[in-house]
Amino acid sequence: MAEQGMNRRPSPDPVSVLRGHRASVADICFHPSKTILFSGSTDGELRIWDTVQHRTVSSSWVHSAAHGVICVAASPVLGDNKVISQGRDGSVKCWEFGEGGLSRTPLLTIKTNAYHFCKLSIAKSPSEALETDDLEINKIVDDMQRGEQGDQPTDSTISKGKELSEGPKYVAIAGEQSSVVEIWDVNTAERIVELPHSSGSLSNQTPNQRGMCMAVQAFLPSESQGHLSVMAGYEDGSIAWWDLRNPGAPLTAVKLHSEPGTLFYHT
Repeated sequence: MAEQGMNRRPSPDPVSVLRGHRASVADICFHPSKTILFSGSTDGELRIWDTVQHRTVSSSWVHSAAHGVICVAASPVLGDNKVISQGRDGSVKCWEFGEGGLSRTPLLTIKTNAYHFCKLSIAKSPSEALETDDLEINKIVDDMQRGEQGDQPTDSTISKGKELSEGPKYVAIAGEQSSVVEIWDVNTAERIVELPHSSGSLSNQTPNQRGMCMAVQAFLPSESQGHLSVMAGYEDGSIAWWDLRNPGAPLTAVKLHSEPGTLFYHT
């Protein structure tokens, strides 16, 4: 009876409805500066939408229908005319687009051999990070900083950090081994480093005990002086944080959720 007396506000009506996909939409992404929306579906189709005219600009099958698209990503770090698609066929593709739609062939293809559902993360530049609401990530980082610290960056790994300091050129991807995070160069389609979740404050566990990587986030903390950081959430509810100047061990790793399968915050 008490619930019946509550003043419940009705759900707002959508501003517009975009129709056209023939299969379930798996991911969407707004262009950072244009009135464009990208969407990827489970049959491998990537659509570009005009959000003002509410119409499809172009439609292309970018991954096999048997696997489909799991992630589409656009970012200022890629430029105004590029978008990334990730498929469950184990590939990540960077596409160029213009008024005529998507390019016929990708600018490059990354063969990750990863066949699960974890979405990639484009490393944010410092300016982009300032424009994005990262309060939840900052809170998690603060909580982890108060926990037990793992190995600190050493002089012997500074050169590796300098290679990765140009964060905008890299993407973080859950790897072929489900508990490993891989960093790939978007320009060269080369894998730069692997991050095994095998040490830190949870070092009594093996990576396999933590289960698969559920989500990743690559970012540049304001105090990092341009060095890339990566956070990953795992199936057992644990989260690890790396400073890429020391890719051999996470800066810290804590278990924040007791329920298995908890997803980590991801943008």
